[in-house]
Parts: sequence; structure tokens; C-alpha cells
Amino acid sequence: MARVAIVGLLMLALIAGALLYYQQIYAYYTLVQAQDADVRLTNLVTEQAEPILFDGFEAIDADSSPIRYRACFTTPLSQATLTETYVIRDDAEPLVAPGWFDCFDAAQIGEDLVSGDAIAFLGVENIHYGIDRLVAVYPDGRAFAWHQINACGEVVFDGDPAPEGCPAQPESTN
Repeated sequence: MARVAIVGLLMLALIAGALLYYQQIYAYYTLVQAQDADVRLTNLVTEQAEPILFDGFEAIDADSSPIRYRACFTTPLSQATLTETYVIRDDAEPLVAPGWFDCFDAAQIGEDLVSGDAIAFLGVENIHYGIDRLVAVYPDGRAFAWHQINACGEVVFDGDPAPEGCPAQPESTN
């Protein structure tokens, strides 16, 4: 009888573990269609996000979290043009994508940002409250985008009031 209970508990744990794994890696992600692509960078002069040219767009997103967005694409714009026109972000830290979304290698992108092989730009500030979209671009035109918590989000998400200079928090929908 004890063996049956132990085997039952082990099977239940295995099933629960598999379900949890599936939910974290696959369940909440959806593919973003190329026609819905929103590739923008923030202009240095106007401080407004504006569309840029791109091709070969692949992206995933999830409604379960504002930081699950990842995208891969190419742009014909040179790094020289981009650095003269758009806001550079030195604090970019790409977030890991699920293994099945193999065009996005956060570790490699992060290393390349540190070494200067890629340059990160502000895509859209506060695309969701406290979350910025960042875009890393390589000299050969490869580009990668992700969402990252900004300074206002770090404070507010910890439960503290927004610091001075942050936009007003949206009202809760609870």
C-alpha cells in the first residue's frame, strides 16, 4: 500500500512538473505576425519613436508578462546612420528567450553589446508602463528587440511610489 502511494505521488509530481515546464516555455507565447510588426526607434531630436526599415521579422510575445517580447529581424540602415539619428541605450541587458525561439540568443547579444560588436537603441520608452522596448543592431544589419524594465518600473514594481520624472502610473484595473 505504501508503494502505491509513493508511486502515485511521484507520478503526480512528474505530471505537475511537466505541466509547469510546458506553461513556462510554450503555453503563453504567441508568434507575432510580420504584418503586426512594430519596429521603431526613438529619435534623438524629437524624442518620439518612429518606424525604421526592416525585413525578415520573427517575434514572440505573451499576454502573461510585458517582458516576454523578443524579436529578430534585419535592417538596411547602417550603425552610423542609426547612432546619429536615434537614442543609444548603454544599460541594455537582453532577456533569455525560450530555447525553441532560436533566432534570439540573449547571452551572445549581451556579450556583443559589452564588446561593442552591437549597439543598443531605445525602441519605445514605456511601451507598457515601466517597460521599454530596446533594439540591438549589428554592423551587418541583424537586429534583435526585447522588453526591459526601466528605472521607473523598477521602483514602482517594488511597491514604492514613482520617483520624480516618471510618467503617471495608469490606474489599476483590479
